[in-house]
Amino acid sequence: MSAIARSRMASISKSRRGSDESPWARRSLIGIAMLFLAVFLVLPLVNVFVQAFGEGVGAYFKALGHPDTRAAVLLTLVVALCSVGLNLLFGLVASWCIAKFQFTGRTVLLTLIDLPFSVSPVVAGLLYIVLFGQQGILGPWLDDHDIHIVFALPGIILATIFVTFPFVARELIPLLEAQGTEQEQAALALGATGWQTYWRVTLPSVKWGLLYGVMLCNARAMGEFGAVSVVSSGITGRTDTIPLRVVKLDMGIADHAAAFAVASLLAFLALITLVLKTWLERRQTRELVLASSNSNEH
Repeated sequence: MSAIARSRMASISKSRRGSDESPWARRSLIGIAMLFLAVFLVLPLVNVFVQAFGEGVGAYFKALGHPDTRAAVLLTLVVALCSVGLNLLFGLVASWCIAKFQFTGRTVLLTLIDLPFSVSPVVAGLLYIVLFGQQGILGPWLDDHDIHIVFALPGIILATIFVTFPFVARELIPLLEAQGTEQEQAALALGATGWQTYWRVTLPSVKWGLLYGVMLCNARAMGEFGAVSVVSSGITGRTDTIPLRVVKLDMGIADHAAAFAVASLLAFLALITLVLKTWLERRQTRELVLASSNSNEH
């Protein structure tokens, strides 16, 4: 659940109150916020689409239809699917263990989950080079068995998993901690198995937070550049993802219109993520209001 949704949930039982600030101060703060968003968010986003269609619609779709661009899009989708799927599995397991049980190493596990937030993606990519590179720790053994990790699809997936590691788990942990164990205990007392309790009681109660975490994880996976650029080597048509393809078109081939055309795909992803985020938060708020009104009636 996002911070916005949590703040809405906390304010459901409270009546709305007018702001104590003067109208002038309120309008000034709103104006500054809107100006900031316009300059640093809206204008760059609009500029991406203006530049992408600068040479016409035909040139735009020609750039997107280039074989190397199609290969980059396909690779990005494969990497996102694998990394999000594995992070989803890990997030479900880790959040359940951390929220429901007390065990030795719990704090260490929480710290490790947050590690990608503090480590540069470039450093993460270098770690995989040190581990799996030809001159790395495991490199000679991998080379003897003809296993390719870095400069290949497995390395790109591993690097993307690292940078997207916290998103699902960190969305679910506070939700499961706030939920407590009463509902699960009641289900078990009524004869449900542990698996039935998890699927029919626990997961439905955190479904919106789960979807939100998956959505953020997917957006981050598709837009990752730093770690992927280190482990992929940017082989055109083979290990180029969408962000790498954009940089290569802009700085290597110097085809700026094509670079912006490919970049518009990531901009579309950002807009879709924003729309889904807003929709999820409204659904969360609506369900919380209904739950609060039902509890008040009883």
